[in-house]
Amino acid sequence: MTLINKSLPRRTVLRGIGATLALPFLDAMAPVASAARAAAKPVPRFQAFYTPNGMAMPYWTPKGEGTDFEISRILEPLAPFRDQMIVLSGLKSSWNYIHAGASGSFLTGMTQGGRNETEILGEVSMDQLLARHFARDTQVASLAVAMDRPNNAGACTGNLSCVYTHTISWRSKTQPLPMEWNPRAVFETLFGDSGSTDREARQARMRQHKSLLDAVTGKLADLKRELGVHDQVKLDEYTESVRDVERRIQRAEEQSDLELPEMRQPQGAPPAFEDHLELMLDLQLLAFQSDLTRVITFMIGKEQSARPYPQIGVPEAHHPLSHHNNLPELVAHMSKINRYHAELFSKYVAKLRATPDGDGNLLDHTTIMYGTGLSNSTRHSGDNLPIMLLGGGAGRLPSGRHIRYGNEPSLANLLLTLMDKMDVPVDRVGGSTGRLPLDTLSDL
Repeated sequence: MTLINKSLPRRTVLRGIGATLALPFLDAMAPVASAARAAAKPVPRFQAFYTPNGMAMPYWTPKGEGTDFEISRILEPLAPFRDQMIVLSGLKSSWNYIHAGASGSFLTGMTQGGRNETEILGEVSMDQLLARHFARDTQVASLAVAMDRPNNAGACTGNLSCVYTHTISWRSKTQPLPMEWNPRAVFETLFGDSGSTDREARQARMRQHKSLLDAVTGKLADLKRELGVHDQVKLDEYTESVRDVERRIQRAEEQSDLELPEMRQPQGAPPAFEDHLELMLDLQLLAFQSDLTRVITFMIGKEQSARPYPQIGVPEAHHPLSHHNNLPELVAHMSKINRYHAELFSKYVAKLRATPDGDGNLLDHTTIMYGTGLSNSTRHSGDNLPIMLLGGGAGRLPSGRHIRYGNEPSLANLLLTLMDKMDVPVDRVGGSTGRLPLDTLSDL
């Protein structure tokens, strides 16, 4: 049905839409008031921390099982967090297709993907299932970040699309989410273009967007009176998104008094890997601390990453080195990269533990899934995946242990189990067939 009295230029609608669509920066205008959260029940948070190109398995797997296990060489940097560490052995990839299946199925549990570089098929990833649930309580549904520039065109592994190796987060079966590598863009996602985390800057930006939203809301009301019934229904659906922005503004106003560590808006990615990584991890810490989001996915490297690490005595490119043909000296050499990733990760974990949150700290209330989608990378093996859970899970995870599953359950079953631990139960995740025991050793 058309307009009753006159036609409406499409640019008029787009101008209204453009004003509203510019408002997602409000998703990060202000954090949550920590004083109010302190007395509340701790909220669970989830983070995936992905490492590429498999693992030097002899240096990863702990000796012993249960709570009496010996931390391996690669995991030694995480020894201070042993009491909140669960190392899982025996899990199998749900889609064992070289590098594409490794990262492609890590959070989706997908059993197959597309057949060529233009066919993109997957499953909704676990983080996005959580994001749908927590979006009503946070200003940013989820944060997907990485250390490498995304490549969303062409073939990167076999003959499949690069999206399988450049992201671990999927919004739908056909919509992989790009991972943001630029710290400036991550900052703007969280705090808009206010320039810093300073409270006055955030409040000024919030007032500006509130004024803009008021103008758009009035315009929508005027427009609705000129539309036919069918278009009014469509406009009502759109108006719901405006109301959601209004809700976020109200929440931002409630949270505007929270004092955050001062951080200036980054100008871009630092040239040094460690500096870039520290900045990206500090932004993630800030996102959790301010409760702007409760779901983060992070790739320290994409599959087939060729990054060398001469700073630790490994000048060879990572991916070629990972095809070590099981030569002991090359496996040991690769283990240095795996251990270095764990060292860098441990610094982030230490900051989580040092950050108060409610009656504990951020690590107490977070579930981190650390690992990769390949084990023996020289064979592109999807068996016995190197997976570790770290954090207290807001009281939902048991104390430190090494669990070895003997029946090769799918990694997708772990994802389904973690959804329960996050109090967001679902019927399945990807190709899951059941849940895994994590709480009692007698279940194994």
